[in-house]
Amino acid sequence: MEPELDVQAKRDLMYGELDLGSLSIFSGSFINYGYWGELDPAREISIEERTASQAELYRQVVAKLEPRPRDALLELGSGTGVGAARVAREFGVHVSGLDRSAAQLARAAETNDFTLKEMPDRLSFHRGSVTDIPWHDASFDGVYAVEMLQHVDDLAAVAREAHRVLKPGGRFATATFFAPDGADTVQVAGLIETVASGVDLIRPVGEFAADLTAAGFDGVTATSIGEHVWRQFDRWVAQTEYRDSWGRNWLRCYENGWVDYYLVTAERG
Repeated sequence: MEPELDVQAKRDLMYGELDLGSLSIFSGSFINYGYWGELDPAREISIEERTASQAELYRQVVAKLEPRPRDALLELGSGTGVGAARVAREFGVHVSGLDRSAAQLARAAETNDFTLKEMPDRLSFHRGSVTDIPWHDASFDGVYAVEMLQHVDDLAAVAREAHRVLKPGGRFATATFFAPDGADTVQVAGLIETVASGVDLIRPVGEFAADLTAAGFDGVTATSIGEHVWRQFDRWVAQTEYRDSWGRNWLRCYENGWVDYYLVTAERG
């Protein structure tokens, strides 16, 4: 019998060989649950609307950085790189994508080949760890992450490293799922397979806010955006072959107050 993979190996497999982004619950090479506007409940969600929701989540996060043209931004866990490419194009900034997965970096190079050639000074991808960022101090005007910090065991290290590589006055922003402070999350692992396996970690949002403050950040905010995520994402999953899967339990966890989706921001003084 082969030994069971450790948690990080499971994460690496999911984003590497198994290519999570190829699943029908995602689209457009994005891998996130999306930030949704109002949709007609009387019709199915289109693939274009699904892709737009994922692009909009990037837009919501990066807008909190208040980027100026030619700013240098760092994306933590850039995956296939379509989000980083869109940010570089829409905001007129340079984006460095950081990812630990060689497979994802290869996909990023292939998927964004045209953009990399068209804007070689505005988009680049690099291999490394978000808890040991391979750049010098004060290298970036903004640091952001879109739905990836739930996979990181040491968020305090992420906070310290993000603070270190930001220039004075630089901003940090992320969006992903956390537990509301004080929530009883004991039932979540029984409902969400990736939480049971340890691939996804559900921590109190205030705990990460405290990590950012301890790292030296000012003006830390954590804003619930669950009303723009969970119900429409569940509607989308119900249209796919995963309609009867544990993935439908995210909405149940949200409605019971055990899990929510947050936009977290902070500024380096």
